[in-house]
Amino acid sequence: MARVALVTGGTRGIGAAISIALKDAGYTVAASYGGNDEAASKFKDENGIAVYKWDVGDFEACKAGIAQVEGELGPVDVLVNNAGITRDGTLHRMSVENWRAVMSTNLDSLFNMTRNVIEGMRGRNYGRIISISSINGQKGQLGQANYSAAKAGVFGFTKAVAQENAFKGITVNAVAPGYIGTEMVRAVPEEILNTKILPLIPVGRLGEPEEIARCVVFLAAEDSGFITGATLSANGGQYMA
Repeated sequence: MARVALVTGGTRGIGAAISIALKDAGYTVAASYGGNDEAASKFKDENGIAVYKWDVGDFEACKAGIAQVEGELGPVDVLVNNAGITRDGTLHRMSVENWRAVMSTNLDSLFNMTRNVIEGMRGRNYGRIISISSINGQKGQLGQANYSAAKAGVFGFTKAVAQENAFKGITVNAVAPGYIGTEMVRAVPEEILNTKILPLIPVGRLGEPEEIARCVVFLAAEDSGFITGATLSANGGQYMA
């Protein structure tokens, strides 16, 4: 029986590419999403991947959603914490609501999701937990104190949970993408893209969602069992940690 992989934020952008790549690699995939029903329905119809809707910032919603996934597809052996949002603004103008919203979706979600699968993984002596961070969690970014702080938190969470569960056959890793050619990034005005972003990337181009997906498939594989507590940076050389 194929292992079950659950991808949060798995119906759009990088998450969609991850869901598709895992399916192509032989996993049974569940893709969760938070709000865009139209996009999720289209993704399901086009790719034949089961979709589930819940708020990853809500612990009880995650508990119920994961129970539904496991009841319908089987136990989750691969968790990809990909869901994320931005609410940009300089700190002196940032609202409490925008701080908390980003923390809830981008960082609290790691606890909410991982806590609800970790006992099952430990009981089966197997698991793969992969969390998507960001280059801006590594180097910081003007106007993104909330996002950078949340994405930096991914690294500490990853290292601690990796140490706690390594002897149980569970690996816990992070992927830190740079600028990826998602719909959001490609909407940036061409002049800004060509003068402010691309010159900072040594390879001279944006990354593709499929390139991040391949990183996740690698870390999810049974053959990657000796890699844990690590961060795989995929940023075209823009930031070398």
